[in-house]
Amino acid sequence: MADTLHSGGGSRGPQKVDPRDRAQLALSPVELPRVLALFAPHRLAIATVMAIIVVSSALGLAQPFLLKAVFDDALPHNNIRVLLLAVGGMLAVTIATSLLGVVQTWMSTKVGQQVMHRLRSDVFAHLQRQSLSFFTRTRGGEVQSRIIQDIGGMQSVVTSTATSIAANLTTAVGTAVAMAALSWRLSLLSLLVLPPSMWLTRRVALLRREITAALQARLADMHVQVDEGLSVSGVLLTKTLGAGRLASRRFERTSAELVDLELRSALAGRWRMATMSIVFAAIPALIYLAAGFPATSGGMTIGTLVAFTSLQAGIFRPLMALLNVGVSWISSMALFSRIFGYLDLVTDVPAPVAPVPLPAGEVRGDIRFDHVSFTYAEGAPPAVDDVTLDIPAGSSLALVGDTGSGKSTLAGLVARLRDPSSGSVSIDGIALTAIGEDALAAIVGVVTQETYLVHDTIRANLLLAAPDASEAQLWSALGAAQVADLIGRLPEGLDTVVGSRGHRFSGGEKQRLAIARTILRDPRVLILDEATSALDNRTERAAQQAIDTLSAGRTTITIAHRLSTIRDADQIAVLAGGRVVELGTHEALLARGGHYAALVSAGEATAYAQAA
Repeated sequence: MADTLHSGGGSRGPQKVDPRDRAQLALSPVELPRVLALFAPHRLAIATVMAIIVVSSALGLAQPFLLKAVFDDALPHNNIRVLLLAVGGMLAVTIATSLLGVVQTWMSTKVGQQVMHRLRSDVFAHLQRQSLSFFTRTRGGEVQSRIIQDIGGMQSVVTSTATSIAANLTTAVGTAVAMAALSWRLSLLSLLVLPPSMWLTRRVALLRREITAALQARLADMHVQVDEGLSVSGVLLTKTLGAGRLASRRFERTSAELVDLELRSALAGRWRMATMSIVFAAIPALIYLAAGFPATSGGMTIGTLVAFTSLQAGIFRPLMALLNVGVSWISSMALFSRIFGYLDLVTDVPAPVAPVPLPAGEVRGDIRFDHVSFTYAEGAPPAVDDVTLDIPAGSSLALVGDTGSGKSTLAGLVARLRDPSSGSVSIDGIALTAIGEDALAAIVGVVTQETYLVHDTIRANLLLAAPDASEAQLWSALGAAQVADLIGRLPEGLDTVVGSRGHRFSGGEKQRLAIARTILRDPRVLILDEATSALDNRTERAAQQAIDTLSAGRTTITIAHRLSTIRDADQIAVLAGGRVVELGTHEALLARGGHYAALVSAGEATAYAQAA
């Protein structure tokens, strides 16, 4: 009975160590004390679970002895009292082990879920503190896999691996002792029969596991093809490239491979069931045969034979499960290794130990770059090279230059998306590294060319900036962003779902929604990173009006390829190779006849050609 309660690992069949798990542990070993520390707050619950497992296994071993009493005492002698006690004991053992199994499952699952919750939350929070550099070099799917799949898989440490070891070891040892107590002769026979039976079952199950692994790989390929081919972006790509037929043939090929693998998997599964059926039938048959010979029976009673057969049938699964303990342990440790690898990441943009209190309402918005340099990778040329700039509160600075000149990198340093490799950036004389993350986000607002809207309502997207904003404030922000009329005409108004990445709206509409969101944030410093460069002239004019409203009275840093949008800036900094090569007003820089004048001349020539 205990075997049926706790056979979790055994029913899955034997496993092989995944070479990727070994490689992960070789690359990043896991210290056992660190794993145990995760479960330390749950010591009492874990101890209770282990005690329940031991008690359940011990109670389960009583069943064969109760059977022996029925066949040897109650039935032959028509002893109703013994019969009632034995049958009542069987029922009581079943009820007790079932109830204990429910409590064990509840407690072990609760512990596992609490540990997973803590890990998920810690990893998510830690990754949010990483700089943009981490996310540009890491695939998004990998991050999702570690947070969702790897941490989810670690629950098996509590609910499968640990409980399986305790349950199956207790059951196997207890069963072996009970078998020896009933008949040492038949126990010796079992020692001879069990190993080859287990080996045969293991071989068949390993074959099925290999086929299943290939099947899972093909299923993963199919999931990717569905996700890439039937998402909004994927359909748009295939339609514009005329690649629909190619994608269909590729999907059909993967589907055909799945048919073959499913057939092989089903056949291997049938072989496994057939093998186990033969084993479970052959072993009792041999025991009955041995019990029939005087030399091996030792005067065995019918009750002893029935009890022994019941015990022997229950020792197979726990022994198979114990063979898989090493594999389960390595798999679990590999999962911990991957998660700890994320938790051990050193943040490129560390939070200040003692942040300087800086209420957003008291910020003037004076910005200073003091000999700032930034390099993306060691040995690479600097993206920003020894830049010193002063931007007085309420004034505007435009950054211009060729692609790759360092404009976006320099502006990103103000939002502390990255930290300078050398030098410092300050607001009102306070270094950004001394300002808390939330305080800085309240001071510095960013509007970029690539507007990101979450797949939710317009209201929810706006409330990301100001969770406590009233209905009137939301509409006021939309009005300032030149998009209130559009939203007002929608049947569901603010409760309209924007779609995946805002696909329901045009580029200009998304841009103005993003501007409305920033208006709600009411930052003292504003960064406009090519906010209108991807828009047509008409849409750009509407967005520019919204940006002018947003910029009024704020310290503004604007990055623009269309130089017509920054003619009125208080300062224009021309960047080349990460350095400021010119600084001044539009008129002054034109009169100088240098880099800026060349950029303006080239822009006017392009505009003329497009108009023609």
